[in-house]
Amino acid sequence: MASITLTQNSATIGTTEFFLASNSTTATYQTADVILQVYLDLGAMAAGDEYLIKIYEKVDGTNPEVIYTATKVGAQAEMWVSPAFILGVGWEVSVDKIAGTDRSIPWTLAKIG
Repeated sequence: MASITLTQNSATIGTTEFFLASNSTTATYQTADVILQVYLDLGAMAAGDEYLIKIYEKVDGTNPEVIYTATKVGAQAEMWVSPAFILGVGWEVSVDKIAGTDRSIPWTLAKIG
């Protein structure tokens, strides 16, 4: 039976891309086989803020490619939840501020694997 692992933290997101699985501005691509779903509490966002969320996977086994993006603009009343992805070659999730103010964003990576 597969187990569920939750990785939770928060980070102040600015104009430097922040990688959640690495908990750093430097990506360390993950190779664990997982079904992944991402949860972001964007409640601190306000008018004028714009954030870009990206999910990466090494589709060819070597180079990380963006396989999913989402852009959130302005005040957010609800938590953002990604679709579920099957990953394992070399994956990572990032958040990057495009406009507005740096915000502290709590996050959870829910992994089945």
